Amino acid sequence: MREIFNFNYRWAFSKEATAVPTEINRKWNFVNLPHSWNAIDGQDGGNDYYRGTAYYAKAFDKMDLPTADRYYLEIRGANSSADVFVNGKNLAHHDGGYSTWRVDITDALERDNLLVIAVDNSANETVYPQVADFTFYGGLYRDVNLICVSESHFDLDYYGGPGIKVTPTVTGNDASVEVEVFTTNMKGDQYFQYTICDAEGNAVGNMVSHDTKVTFPLENVHKWHGLKDPYLYTAEVNLVEGKEILDNVSARFGCRTFEIHPDNGFILNGEAYPLRGVSRHQDRWGIGNALLPEHHKEDIDLICEVGCTTIRLAHYQHDQYFYDLCDERGLVIWAEIPYISKHMPTGRANTISQMKELVTQNYNHPSIVVWGLSNEITISGSDDDLLENHRILNDLCHEMDKTRLTTIACVSPCDINDPYIAIPDVVSYNHYFGWYGGDTSMNGPWFDKFHAAHPNIPIGCSEYGCEALNWHTSKPVQGDYTEEYQAYYHEELIKQLFTRKYMWATHVWNMFDFGADARSEGGENGQNHKGLVTFDRSYKKDSFYAYKAWLSDEPFVHLCGKRYIDRVEDVTKVTVYSNQPTVELFSNGVSLGVKEAADHFFYFDVPNVGRTHLVAVSGELKDEGEINKVAVFNEAYRLKEKNAILNWFDITEPEGYFSLNDKISDIMATLQGKMLFMGMMAKMMPKKGEKVMGGFEMTGPMMDMMGGFTVLRLSGMIGTMGVNLTKEDLLGLNAKLNKIKKPSK
Repeated sequence: MREIFNFNYRWAFSKEATAVPTEINRKWNFVNLPHSWNAIDGQDGGNDYYRGTAYYAKAFDKMDLPTADRYYLEIRGANSSADVFVNGKNLAHHDGGYSTWRVDITDALERDNLLVIAVDNSANETVYPQVADFTFYGGLYRDVNLICVSESHFDLDYYGGPGIKVTPTVTGNDASVEVEVFTTNMKGDQYFQYTICDAEGNAVGNMVSHDTKVTFPLENVHKWHGLKDPYLYTAEVNLVEGKEILDNVSARFGCRTFEIHPDNGFILNGEAYPLRGVSRHQDRWGIGNALLPEHHKEDIDLICEVGCTTIRLAHYQHDQYFYDLCDERGLVIWAEIPYISKHMPTGRANTISQMKELVTQNYNHPSIVVWGLSNEITISGSDDDLLENHRILNDLCHEMDKTRLTTIACVSPCDINDPYIAIPDVVSYNHYFGWYGGDTSMNGPWFDKFHAAHPNIPIGCSEYGCEALNWHTSKPVQGDYTEEYQAYYHEELIKQLFTRKYMWATHVWNMFDFGADARSEGGENGQNHKGLVTFDRSYKKDSFYAYKAWLSDEPFVHLCGKRYIDRVEDVTKVTVYSNQPTVELFSNGVSLGVKEAADHFFYFDVPNVGRTHLVAVSGELKDEGEINKVAVFNEAYRLKEKNAILNWFDITEPEGYFSLNDKISDIMATLQGKMLFMGMMAKMMPKKGEKVMGGFEMTGPMMDMMGGFTVLRLSGMIGTMGVNLTKEDLLGLNAKLNKIKKPSK
């Protein structure tokens, strides 16, 4: 009978070693898994985290293992390539840092054994991802197990799969459930015991058969219906010889139908079921991607608190435990491979193997409805090789899985008539109008334009968001990194996206701040701060509650701006988010009135005199905070870039003339501005074809997007572009800008 022996405890670790060890080196560090060697340097900025080979070594006595015919080493995540050595023999190599893979180590075992896993996250041109806006943490960052089985057993070799495939087909109130198993070294006198159990553990179907594929009828099937009713059945299969059970596998599954309609959006079990949710990265502050079960549990609890119906699990395969949680909670999932940002002609085989692993390992999860082929892969344009790679992946998904659809996440500048768009079943776009250029009002109309041009292609929004840290203002503007601008941005996007029924799914980028070591902006380097929740999960930003007001049925009231206490204005705007019909705000015990808000966003003008205690009330619900009148703006609330070489008060802004605080596109719209850019300002701008943050190549569309930045904001972002500007450079540039008159409106 199968036994799973956990191998997480006490590994000798070194990233300084230069060769595979032949014995345990006592000078190495000893670590327990899961483990990442980039938990700190992959999150502190500078784009200088260690990328190379590191070694994990473990000594063990075979006599300490369960008795078995075959021993399979199971590695659930080694980023990004790895080799397995047992007693000096190289038994396997694997490329791809986010999936499960296994190695039969039986024949290499002796009484005393040394297991070494060499893990490598260095740059190369064959394994994805290589260019992306997140840290590629190295390490054995998920569980490592030893699976001990009989000579005859359910398959453990095929792309890390579970050896069982369950395909429910729902017709009306009934279902037909096909259960297929895959075996290794099965003998003629062996047979299978199949059982289907309901969620309470009661058997609703039994069968004994020599066939590897059987079908069960289920009458009056209990459907898996998302958040409302995530009902799960279990299929269990025993491999039997005589009366002895040699091996056992099981899989939970859900019975549901779904459709993605170009006009009506997502439909679950025949009912409209709008997919409104978030994307998720798997890393954490001080931990990297070496998450424990309690971390995954906390993440999904927070996502469910918002009321999300969907998660885009970006940009790679996530932990099986998290997919299990999604099944249990009823989240509808987009699962994808890390074919991202830069198409590598030498990486096609890796996209195919990673897709085979993703589909094989996750086929049984009812939460998953689409397989993601790629993300922003046309950022440098598309070509025949890229298109062929996508057609291969699209056909592969449909060949392996007849029940699900395929999708892509297109980069914003990707032409809506690019042949790339026509490859998958459904399409989504990553748009940041209102953060990276443009303004918030452009988002909804863009999707209307796409829908009109391609009325038969379901369209969604796979990424949108803006960054916020603990900076504050009463006059939020694009690019200020304040919590107030992020809240404004999401209020506008919620109203635009959630009211367009045809959009099949919308995914905020991102649920949580995450590690991106190449980033140098917002005043805290090494992170992307677009999360609704901070990297350490300790603080829910105001925008978190904007979504909760629209999506959650849990009654609540949230007073915004609790971290923004000191205010200079005599009358200040205070916002309350709630899913209740009315909210009343009290200022030092005095009611400022009861307001209604169909959009769930309640705005109050509050007299700002001395210290004011605020209480937002709706029925029995309340939330409270305070504001304080000050004469001078509290500089603790203003962004101070870690790499900043210029302060806001150094910048002169003559009325009617340009300064560093103006947008590049506005300056470039004038003849004098263009001439200035051709001179000193060209020093700031990366040239077309140059590498910028995270290894991205500067393209025409990206140059256009940068036009939405102010000169000062861009200067705070270009440290990762290899551009070094002095304070004198910027003050000199500002002086020249001060001589260029703005066009009259």
